[in-house]
Amino acid sequence: MTYPQDLRDHLATGATTLARCFAVTRKDSAVMGFTDHDRDLSFEGIVFRADSGLTAKAIQQSTGLSVDNTEAFGALKSEAITEADILAGRYDGAEVRGWLVNWADVSVRVLQFRGTLGEVVRRGGGFNAELRGLSEGLNRAQGLIYHARCSAVLGDGRCRFDLNQPGYAEERVVHEVAGARIFRFPAFSGYDDRWFEKGRFSVLTGAAAGLVGAVKNDRLRAGDIREVELWQALGASPAPGDMVRIEAGCDKRPDTCRLKFANYDNFRGFPDIPGEDWLMSYPAGAAVNDGGSRRG
Repeated sequence: MTYPQDLRDHLATGATTLARCFAVTRKDSAVMGFTDHDRDLSFEGIVFRADSGLTAKAIQQSTGLSVDNTEAFGALKSEAITEADILAGRYDGAEVRGWLVNWADVSVRVLQFRGTLGEVVRRGGGFNAELRGLSEGLNRAQGLIYHARCSAVLGDGRCRFDLNQPGYAEERVVHEVAGARIFRFPAFSGYDDRWFEKGRFSVLTGAAAGLVGAVKNDRLRAGDIREVELWQALGASPAPGDMVRIEAGCDKRPDTCRLKFANYDNFRGFPDIPGEDWLMSYPAGAAVNDGGSRRG
């Protein structure tokens, strides 16, 4: 890391006025600023709050491809980081930037850390948050997986299917909620039974706005009542009257891609790859290799 000359000059004085500032950008685009200084600081259009109760440990950095990391900890405060937001998962994977700043002249600063939030652990009335560096992304598996089903995510850059087409997404007001996991909607016909299974469920309004779940079951009940069940309860429960968006699901099979979405040109699986029976085969000279049982 190269420090700017004005910051190096300041460090060389021996009597410094330094503070750490962190900016957290959540996936819902909310930006929050925190500092361990005793008064608010402001730069790059962000106000870094001094009363957030947040501070940070030393940043561990090294050359090469090892993962840089540090840790932030602080007190839960209703106007800053709240327990409800942590439980709802609003900070999962949030982008984090960290600066070393001369609080007497905030133009004298250096960006020390850039990465994402990892595990957030609550302890009593506070929290500890792991900060993961940019090289954390190198821990993810890379390359193609060769199997019969599609490896793309419905609607992503590899699938290229437009879920905004009529018939593939629906925005509805929630009528009943059970355990932040089961949702019921009246007069919700026009879609085949199980049409939304394995689809995406997004909350658009209310206290749970921005939360996303995956659809486990989608059933059309008597009286055109549709019941949608998620694999896992949302971190915050939507209330009746909140607006949600439900997108059609894909089970990754070639027939589903061709018949349900008419998108077989972008199918990313290998439907003709040999199965396990082929792996057990062996060459035979005179016998008929018709796939039947072996005869002695």
